[in-house]
Amino acid sequence: GEGESGAYGGVVGEGCVVFVWSLGVFGGVGRMVRMSVLADALRTLANAEKRGKRQVLLRPCSKTLLKFLQVMQKHGYIGEFEVVDDRRAGKVVVHLVGRINKCAAISPRYDVGVMEMEKWVNNLLPSRQFGFIMLTTSYGIMDHEEARRKHTGGKILGFFY
Repeated sequence: GEGESGAYGGVVGEGCVVFVWSLGVFGGVGRMVRMSVLADALRTLANAEKRGKRQVLLRPCSKTLLKFLQVMQKHGYIGEFEVVDDRRAGKVVVHLVGRINKCAAISPRYDVGVMEMEKWVNNLLPSRQFGFIMLTTSYGIMDHEEARRKHTGGKILGFFY
């Protein structure tokens, strides 16, 4: 049929679909979609450490993040951390000790077999002497050394050193 010219310069006719995209529909200015709670928290942690902060507030909070923090604390990379229950997603206040050089999440969560562990350690960590890769295994979330002791592989969550 005969189309009429739309406000956006395109011709609108029968059977045509017009997409109108305005910022007002999608929540306004400056709101990002949170892809990964773990990735955001680890980035916030690393940035606070770089700026020399003594403590940092991580929000929202997840069970995976708490387990990640427990392993970091066990190895002395962070101090105490306390969970603030706000009846929503929760918050965590982490006390920093100035030992983190880098920490990050790995996405997608690649499968890592026991035999491939060494390859990932070489790729992600600066040396064999320090740093840990975090895995989620059928025995729970643990670092690569514990996974090697238990002779299990899993999916890679992230790393810190």
